[in-house]
Amino acid sequence: MNYVVKSPKKLIEVALPLDAINAAAAREKSIRHGHPSTLHLWWARRPLAAARAVIFAQLVNDPGFQQGKGFRYGKNKKEAEVERKRLFGILEELVKWENTTNEKVLEAARAEIRRSWREVCELNKDHPQAAELFNPDRLPGLHDPFAGGGTIPLEAQRLGLEAFASDLNPVAVLINKAMIEIPPKFAGRPPVGPLPKGEQVTAKDWPGATGLAEDVRRYGAWMRAEAEKRIGHLYPKVEITAEMARERPDLKALVGQKLTVIAWLWARTVKSPNPAFSHVEVPLASTFILSNMQQREAHIEPAIDGDRYWFTVKASKPPANAKNGTKISRGAFSCILSGTPISYAYIDEEANAGRMGSRLMATVAEGSQGRVYLGPTQEMENIARQAKPQWKPETPCRGTFASNAQGRIYGFKVFGDYFTARQLVSLTTFSDLVGEVRERAKHDALTAGTDDDGRGIDAGGIGASAYAEAVSTLLAFSISRLADRSASVCTWDLRDGQGRKPGVRNVFSRQAIPMSWDFAEANPFSGIAASSDSAIDRVSDVVKLLVPGIAGHAAQADATSNESPGGRIISTDPPYYDNIGYADLSDFFYVWLRRALRSIYPSLLATMAVPKAEELVATPYRHGSKEKAEAFFLHGMTAAMRRLATQAHPSAPLTIYYAFKQSETKGDEGTSSTGWETFLEAVHRAGLALTGTWPMRTELSNRMIGSGTNALASSIILVCRPRPADAPTVSRREFLRELNAVLPDALDEMTKGSGDDRSPVAPVDLSQAIIGPGMAVFSKYAAVLEADGRPMSVRTALQLINRFLAEDDFDHDTQFCLHWLEQHGWSSGAYGEADVLARAKATSVGGLADAGVLQTSSGKVRLLRPSEYPAAWDPRSDTRVPVWEALHQLIRALRSEGESGAGRLLAAVKPKSEAIRQLAYRLYTLCERRGEAERARAYNELITSWSAIEAAASEVPETKDQLDLFEGKT
Repeated sequence: MNYVVKSPKKLIEVALPLDAINAAAAREKSIRHGHPSTLHLWWARRPLAAARAVIFAQLVNDPGFQQGKGFRYGKNKKEAEVERKRLFGILEELVKWENTTNEKVLEAARAEIRRSWREVCELNKDHPQAAELFNPDRLPGLHDPFAGGGTIPLEAQRLGLEAFASDLNPVAVLINKAMIEIPPKFAGRPPVGPLPKGEQVTAKDWPGATGLAEDVRRYGAWMRAEAEKRIGHLYPKVEITAEMARERPDLKALVGQKLTVIAWLWARTVKSPNPAFSHVEVPLASTFILSNMQQREAHIEPAIDGDRYWFTVKASKPPANAKNGTKISRGAFSCILSGTPISYAYIDEEANAGRMGSRLMATVAEGSQGRVYLGPTQEMENIARQAKPQWKPETPCRGTFASNAQGRIYGFKVFGDYFTARQLVSLTTFSDLVGEVRERAKHDALTAGTDDDGRGIDAGGIGASAYAEAVSTLLAFSISRLADRSASVCTWDLRDGQGRKPGVRNVFSRQAIPMSWDFAEANPFSGIAASSDSAIDRVSDVVKLLVPGIAGHAAQADATSNESPGGRIISTDPPYYDNIGYADLSDFFYVWLRRALRSIYPSLLATMAVPKAEELVATPYRHGSKEKAEAFFLHGMTAAMRRLATQAHPSAPLTIYYAFKQSETKGDEGTSSTGWETFLEAVHRAGLALTGTWPMRTELSNRMIGSGTNALASSIILVCRPRPADAPTVSRREFLRELNAVLPDALDEMTKGSGDDRSPVAPVDLSQAIIGPGMAVFSKYAAVLEADGRPMSVRTALQLINRFLAEDDFDHDTQFCLHWLEQHGWSSGAYGEADVLARAKATSVGGLADAGVLQTSSGKVRLLRPSEYPAAWDPRSDTRVPVWEALHQLIRALRSEGESGAGRLLAAVKPKSEAIRQLAYRLYTLCERRGEAERARAYNELITSWSAIEAAASEVPETKDQLDLFEGKT
């Protein structure tokens, strides 16, 4: 007889304090020092707060589950709700960044997890595998088979679970080893390294990983000092002379001082295409501006004499033509001598023939009062060209996703080509020193009395040898951080990337390696953000805060064939279709990690590049076509999901993060999204049914991939359980009937928020969020059959779900405006056509004009644009107020007067507030489908500010006019 596991509903399948989680996740994105994301760069990380909340809610039983005759707590739903709110309070404290290492808060969460686990064990004490699966004294482990940057395994470990992380990518495996394997092994140990000169020991105790972090800092300081001894001559200081001050009065106070150079700014060069100057290498400079800080402006000023040119630096407000350098359009530069256009095709040809060079444009140094911008000197340029690297990474980069701008190559054939000669010397020197640190740390550990079991860290050792390798592993991560700021595709960022003073922007400011025409070469000994000092400090700061609990396990494995034993909780963040080429991008770091750590991890780092053929992303260039890439993704993801379904512990649901937005519109069929469609098809084929979905705001709104677009702001957390083997089959008609019963309540919940203090789902996320409850209906059936007996596809199901968003009901005037906008947008149409539509909607063109929503002229009709609505509008004296008019007046008020002004207006049309909000969602979807991102943004902004606008409206005293409106007297 098959035993049916008694599995109570978990909190995540019923309710979550979503606002608190989202607020914590959003706040966390701006935290740098000590945040695990700064240990080593990884793309599309989930916030710690979101992962911690999901795991907690995935393991804690919901108070409302039936146990015997009553509820888990008390005897009725009301008492269960009181208990649920108590759990929310724990969760709301748990997700705060300041509580990341707060043992009191963490232990309260762990206690709830243990309590729920004991309840589950009690319910299943008669299970034939109870000793193995339901031991009340041992929590199940948690496995993330797409571990990536390690957020989920780390948070599982923080919550008291044994964490198992696996990934195909060796860089991801190293990151997870550094976060969940290494720190617990050496928790509580004091540092063994000698203190830097002049320092004294101040700490007496070394709790958690603080001793390990201190050794990272100490050996890092030695490594940095030793590197400067060896190659410091390549990074000289610059002396301010009296001659320089005569030309630049702003330098007078600095005469005689030797300043540390922060960066050298170079422009790439090619031979001029103009025959008269074909012997001259001319610059490809995208800008001549060095600083636009008020009262600290500086720019490069080129000077020309015949076939010669040179650069000087001016500490003054730049002229208008300095902004674009020698760039004349998106398609070309110009010859600085003749003005002849230089096409990208010409540049590509010159670069691949080995004829692309570089020329120093400016030097940036650090003075007593801040940045000092200096002109180039021949001496500085000569010193840079003295560098003679003995090694460079020969791993090919050509033709991959990681290739630079628009797929062009510009002479970059191997990863070593992304670095200047001086940068190669620097990075190889630091990489070699990681090996020397290993020997020094082992000697110092033995001297300090640490036993040596003769095993390295990769073999499970915990003695002096393993400890030395642990320190070396973590210091190798500082080389990755340095490489990210020390490549010839780094640029000079006028805001330092964070609104501060100018500095060197890292390579991966976006999820690609973009081409940079003028680049910033950082000084690794400068002490600023792009230096080795900063890289080492960031690594040490993270290690201090890592978890000293149960040691985790990180291994290289393909999720489609992972032989991990079953009985583990599953939470994972799989690749997002074709959004990010993790393998291609991570080679940039792999080549340096392999050089530094191959002797420590010989199997993991055996290959020249990271595995790519098996990577579960739909990348057309690997498979020959988009269709073949999609088929590969679907097949692989189905296999991975099916394996997870069979390996998951039967007492808890699986949680899967997914964030993808790629809409395709197919006429009357509705809107579908290839990434979602293919992924959900894989989930469904794997035998998983959705039991809950949660949109969490895990995406950084100002990330470069999202700037100027309506990029998805949330990840959708899919909560899944294996679909019963005897799941029924239903018809399309029955499926639609159930959708119509379920989706109205789900949509209402999403657009209203989940309580008075809960924010609604933003319009930008709504079409994705509504997929959850819709697919929950679809996925619980073995199949939904079409009229001809064929199983309905996920694509069709998604189109039916998305179509539901278009079925709102508004006043007649608003219905006319909606249909007119769908047909004509904001352009004019024939009066006769408008008259026919108006009659169909039980209104009239004249009435619509009187209502103030459209304009008629010369036989033409058009809707008023939002900016055309009058600021003097008073709804209390307006006898005809369509929801359309009220909405656009609110948008106008929000933009001109802020939330308080919009609140005053909303108070005057309070009975229409719900319809206004629904119309904003509808129009966002419509504008997005029309490709009108800017207009869509206006509706999105209104909804994301809705709670604040409602709060402002509630403070407005009610008037007789408003009371009349409440009674329907319009």
